[in-house]
Amino acid sequence: MWRRLFFSRPQILTTPSFSNLRNVSSTVNHFLVSRHAAARFTLSFSSNSPLPKLGAEETNHTAAAKVIEKNEAMQMMNSALETSSDDDDGSAVGFSYNHGLNMSKVEQKKLFKQRQYEARKAEIISADKERRRSEGDRKRKAWDEKLAGVDEEERAKLIEARRALRIKTIEKMNADKAQKIERLEKARVHGQNIVIDLEFSSLMSPMDIRSLTRQIMFCYAANGRCSAPSHLWLTGYGSEMEAQLLKIPGYENWIIEKDSRSYIEAFEDRRDDLIYLTPDSENVLYDIDPRKLYILGGLVDRTRQKGVTMKKARNQRIQTGKLPIREYLKESSCQILAINQVVELLLKFMETRDWKTSFVHAVPQRKQCQR
Repeated sequence: MWRRLFFSRPQILTTPSFSNLRNVSSTVNHFLVSRHAAARFTLSFSSNSPLPKLGAEETNHTAAAKVIEKNEAMQMMNSALETSSDDDDGSAVGFSYNHGLNMSKVEQKKLFKQRQYEARKAEIISADKERRRSEGDRKRKAWDEKLAGVDEEERAKLIEARRALRIKTIEKMNADKAQKIERLEKARVHGQNIVIDLEFSSLMSPMDIRSLTRQIMFCYAANGRCSAPSHLWLTGYGSEMEAQLLKIPGYENWIIEKDSRSYIEAFEDRRDDLIYLTPDSENVLYDIDPRKLYILGGLVDRTRQKGVTMKKARNQRIQTGKLPIREYLKESSCQILAINQVVELLLKFMETRDWKTSFVHAVPQRKQCQR
């Protein structure tokens, strides 16, 4: 009887059983039982006979009533969820099911995970700010205690030494920044060209796009630290990808090439020099040609859509290649590397001309073969 009552409306009651739903279950159940579900409960409890068959008009009326009831029930659930307090496991994050009627169960779970991710991110940022503030207070307190324990002459010396150290640090940072800019400007003319293809936004979720944005940020940082950097290209990005990139501090000042066109259009006169790096290629690259342009697929795909980059390269009739990953990674580990790992791998190889050293530097140790 209870199974018949509570599992007859999957859009409402078979949604993910998160802990904060317990706070509103009694409200929703009372609503369901008090309306159409009450009649079903009475019929099921009073006898084992099946429900009476309804005529066409009654059936249409009943279907319309069910839709209205679902809307009202989901509105009550959303309202209760948004006003409910955080549960002991921190799962109440102001999540709303968007009335549940136009979203599948998988979409509802994805939306919940996204809201949960945003809440966790806000908590991490807040905790980091609090940690830095506490560390600053501790250092200031230690400095004040140090000054309080000496005489005036010694105090003046300490303050002057600290000021000189700060000036020296700032000068070193400015000098390092100037050298980095000089290296990147030089790489614009003479460096190895590495292209990140950003035309896969439609295949990624918002979370995947944010992850790709972070990987691109790591790529630029690694390239800037390199003694002989490459010249990075971002091609084929759409409005959504561009909006995420613009959130990176200082992105507008990056010394890279940004082109919203496809790499085919951007390098139309160098089509024969294009090589798409894809794990599905049969051509293993044991060396890097400085005259070629190596393309990396900007795709963070947690659903593992196979062959996407290979199919694209074949359709465009450009060369493909893959790095000697199988020779240096464990068979049991994932053979797919992140964009920033591939870029660091290429940078290290161009510096050392040794794949083993490059893999040790760029790839986590848990993935490496023990040789």
